[in-house]
Amino acid sequence: MSDLSAPSPSANRSSQVGSRFSALVLAVVIVAAAFAADRWISNSLLSVPLVVATLIAAVTTAWGVPRLRALKMGQVIREDGPQAHLRKGGTPTMGGLLVVPVGVIIGSLSAVGQDNANRLLAVAAVTLAYMVIGGIDDWRSLTRKTNKGLTARGKLLLQALIAALFLAVAAWQGWISSSIALPWNLALPLAWLIWPLALFVFLAESNATNLTDGLDGLASGCGALVFTGLALQLMLRGNSGDPALAGFCMAMAGAWLGFLAHNRNPARLFMGDTGSLAMGACLSAVALLSNSLWPLLLMGGVFLAESLSVILQVWVFKATKGADGVGRRLFRMAPLHHHFELSGWSEQTVVRRFWLITAALVLIGLALRPT
Repeated sequence: MSDLSAPSPSANRSSQVGSRFSALVLAVVIVAAAFAADRWISNSLLSVPLVVATLIAAVTTAWGVPRLRALKMGQVIREDGPQAHLRKGGTPTMGGLLVVPVGVIIGSLSAVGQDNANRLLAVAAVTLAYMVIGGIDDWRSLTRKTNKGLTARGKLLLQALIAALFLAVAAWQGWISSSIALPWNLALPLAWLIWPLALFVFLAESNATNLTDGLDGLASGCGALVFTGLALQLMLRGNSGDPALAGFCMAMAGAWLGFLAHNRNPARLFMGDTGSLAMGACLSAVALLSNSLWPLLLMGGVFLAESLSVILQVWVFKATKGADGVGRRLFRMAPLHHHFELSGWSEQTVVRRFWLITAALVLIGLALRPT
């Protein structure tokens, strides 16, 4: 039977039940973590933005799916990807438009009446700006009926421009430390090198989350976990933490949990670059403003691995390319999640295991958080 053959109805039902159960477990873990933080950490108020954003995002996506379908906003699937994915063609995309503003608005409300409200507004602005870049890219893909929108160079330039504007404001306001906080009261002083590193973080993280968005529920589930981890470590750091930014992170985690209700396998909605670029930009901005680059590096290990797999795949192919133009491949297919798919893992197995790995990395990041 070919990869394009439709699964049996019983297999479909079993798959949907398993997917629903996995998403429910993920949601319960994140909600429980938020309530536990509110119970045992001083000044913690993480459960309210999480629950509110989750409920609103679930409603907005339920409302938006049929409307995006009516507008014929169906995803064009890359032909050189796993053949089983071709059946996903036509699934509505640009779902980020329905949930990113929810997380941003709910998260921004946590800054009302606080001294650092301007910092949260800056995070909100850069997140929405990257959403617009992703939206332009998605729209061009849809109108051209290909899986390619903006050119790689054009998209990278837009990302760099927005990041540079954000960093200019941050430098003017003195929001970003010139040293990276590490565990055990250690710090890595970088002086002026923090600025090129900060720009690199924006470009690397936003494109890493973009590459991770290739399986139903993968990026949204991992993103919800990493946002939760960043929020928890900010509260656990005491005076060096930031309750307002922690609340913003939990609102974003809630937005992706609400989205997951419709993005789990089989997905009724894709986030598109509209959502994935915004996710990466928000993580970068929060990490830079709260001196949490080290926790983000640890907790976002799946995003890093996905990005590195593409870089290594291209490098090995070019380095071993012969006169016939054919080179060796390090992975069966990049990004990394496709390698495991083509190795025989089901899509849901890959997603669940990547969620588990991310959850473990979040725990490691909490244990090794800066003090």
